[in-house]
Amino acid sequence: MMQRYRKFKRAWGMWYAFDTATGNSVSLKTREKAEAVQKVNAMNETERQPSISLGLAKVYLNATDPKLATRTWQEVMENIVAKKTDETRRRWEVAVKDRNFDCIRNLPVAETRPEHFDRSLADGKVSTNVYLRRIHNHALGMEWLLKSVIPRLQWPKPVFKSKRAITAEEHTAIVQREQNAERRDFYEVLWHTGASQTDAACLRAEDVDWNTRTICYTRKKLKSRGMGVKPALIRFGAEVEAILRRRPAAGSLFPYLCTVRPGDRSTEFHQRCVGLGIQGVSLHSYRYAWAERALKCGYPERFAQQALGHNSKAVHHAYSKHAEVTVPSLDDWEEDWQKNPQRGGQPKLMSVDFRPPLPAAAQSN
Repeated sequence: MMQRYRKFKRAWGMWYAFDTATGNSVSLKTREKAEAVQKVNAMNETERQPSISLGLAKVYLNATDPKLATRTWQEVMENIVAKKTDETRRRWEVAVKDRNFDCIRNLPVAETRPEHFDRSLADGKVSTNVYLRRIHNHALGMEWLLKSVIPRLQWPKPVFKSKRAITAEEHTAIVQREQNAERRDFYEVLWHTGASQTDAACLRAEDVDWNTRTICYTRKKLKSRGMGVKPALIRFGAEVEAILRRRPAAGSLFPYLCTVRPGDRSTEFHQRCVGLGIQGVSLHSYRYAWAERALKCGYPERFAQQALGHNSKAVHHAYSKHAEVTVPSLDDWEEDWQKNPQRGGQPKLMSVDFRPPLPAAAQSN
């Protein structure tokens, strides 16, 4: 019987395998003839008896990791969830319940082929695409996969739904119709700060520094990343001050809304929009609105990112395409800045110390 693969040696001493069926050559990554012979024989043996080769592969895998050949994708998902905390864990717990994952839950990781993932991704659901890629990368990082199931460049590109910012007129209509004082102030805070709905609902009076007139908080979704995460920091004006004065002086600024699930807050907002005939917006639209307003008035991107939370996607979304802005002449901009450095997109920076205050005894020393 003719063998499909045969070995040959390049001029620089490296052994290669030649595929007689396709005419392609692949490096055996060895300069030793005995090792090259063994690899080519294994390739030919696999071609003749794939089922036996799979069984042998499992035997070899069990010698390095007893669960490597039997570990399922459900176990990979459970391992990821167990390592998450707080809001990130809640997001993952919801994500892994996706019905599109049912076809791979009990599938051994080592036996996964691209067509298995294709079935999960068949409906084009964005969240499935995003989380399946993260699950796949986690398995690769833990060395539970010997190679990628789908190469990085071959993953289907997720198609996101179009997003838009809420307009000032729409926001005014919603606020004027809202009868609940806490929820009305909540929408106002979203408009003026661009915070995500969860971060805004969980704001506390202690996050407000009246001396520097700033609101400083760490984003809920980023807390699990540790001490390296930059907190969101925004300076407020007279309108926000009036709102904050109406809220509790201690503890949570929104005592009821902080206990409500994000989905329920979104449902309540959607009901207000339906009643007013407003379509295509959600609570997250407030972040896009803030970013677009910042761009239109020449607010520097690095300041916008700091205000919305480090590296906010809403900033990139607005600063890249949606907001309409007339770019001024650089000469005029530079001349105006030289006359008044606090204008022209260069507001005076304030130094904020995030360290806890020293005890009175230490301060006196």
